[in-house]
Amino acid sequence: MLHKQNPAGMHGAKRKKKSDYGLQLDERQKLKAVYGMLSQKQLVNAYKKALLRKGNTAQLFLASLECRLDNVVYRLRLAPSIFSAQQLVSHGHIQVNGRKVDRRSFIVEPGMVVSVKPASRQMKIIQIAQESVNREIPEYFSLEADKASGKLVAEPQLDQVPLPLPINIPLVCEFISHTA
Repeated sequence: MLHKQNPAGMHGAKRKKKSDYGLQLDERQKLKAVYGMLSQKQLVNAYKKALLRKGNTAQLFLASLECRLDNVVYRLRLAPSIFSAQQLVSHGHIQVNGRKVDRRSFIVEPGMVVSVKPASRQMKIIQIAQESVNREIPEYFSLEADKASGKLVAEPQLDQVPLPLPINIPLVCEFISHTA
């Protein structure tokens, strides 16, 4: 006689469909991971700023995350990972419009030039990141690789942001609006 086998560790339990809350939580976790394990407070602040502006809240929320200095450094291939980008920023190796900025959450606005401090350009981690061509630079940036710098040309649109996995941004916004 054949018995229906339950998955390991399930002990006869029936698998339930995820609740709306569970789905929203998953989407939020994916978004936090993509942007370097942001805290809930950082996500809520970005969401609140997006709410104050006119336009599509989900679009503005994602754009504000995309324009964080640590993310801009990563997108411009000045660092090999989002975590090394955060470290380069907090250790003072990054300049915005020629001035040192060591706050990861600094919002880069269109027209601002982000560069590696001249004394830091010989760092191995920065050279490795710049040589890496397997990551494309989004169209809302312009890069001057010889100067280890780039510029945010325009605020990114929802469909332009190269997320490594599909994330339902409106669902994340809904989650934050209920928990904030």
